[in-house]
Amino acid sequence: MLQALLVEDEPLAARRLSNLLQKLPEAFELLGPAESVAQAVALLQAGPAPDVLFLDIHLADGLSFELFEQVKITCPVIFTTAYDQYALRAFKVNSVDYLLKPIDEEELRGAIAKLRARLAPAPGAVPAPALDAATLAELVQQLRQPAPSYKTQFVVRVGEHLKVVPVEQVAYFFSLEKTTLLQSTDGRKYVVDYTMEQLESLLDPTQFFRLNRAYLARQAAIHDIIHYASSRLQTVLKPAPPESEGPILVSREKVSVFKSWLDR
Repeated sequence: MLQALLVEDEPLAARRLSNLLQKLPEAFELLGPAESVAQAVALLQAGPAPDVLFLDIHLADGLSFELFEQVKITCPVIFTTAYDQYALRAFKVNSVDYLLKPIDEEELRGAIAKLRARLAPAPGAVPAPALDAATLAELVQQLRQPAPSYKTQFVVRVGEHLKVVPVEQVAYFFSLEKTTLLQSTDGRKYVVDYTMEQLESLLDPTQFFRLNRAYLARQAAIHDIIHYASSRLQTVLKPAPPESEGPILVSREKVSVFKSWLDR
């Protein structure tokens, strides 16, 4: 049985990770969760050392990297984070893995497989590098940079006039005949000068999801979700899109990520 210490200050995220670990064929004894750096330090100092540390980056009393300044950590670390723009390549190299929130079950299985390989390496295998002070200092510096800002409003043209549409009034975006349109919550449609790919990078990914190539929707606009053929999902959007567009489907390869996005 492997001992896993969970360091996570969001109760829902800690419960989800705990539930997913209990579903795996590997047997885990779960310690914690520790909700702060101080609690994690106390548990690690009390010992014995866990076999793996699931470490959220932002905790109630600071960055979890402060743990490494107060306690010698020799066990593998799996970082959990909602911020995929933060030095994740370094996590891949210097720890077992990182998991983006909401944690996907298949990604967790992959991380545990890497953990098993590290705990019981094959003969002649090169040991994975440990987290070192220089790398941690670099990561801390990057994490202390300002959080990314997302678009808060769109300027659209209405006849000879310009109108400002706050993001809160956007239900979804859709493409139609090489044109991108904004569907507002009050039922109006406006042409916007952005591609769907540009909109994905400009909008908060916790609020908007790219359902397929033609639709990018706010969660509040998803009125219903229905199982569809070939393991796909059909979404019912409000306000309703043009009838000629047919059902709005979540492509098969996105179904798992979509469910995780809803269940965050």
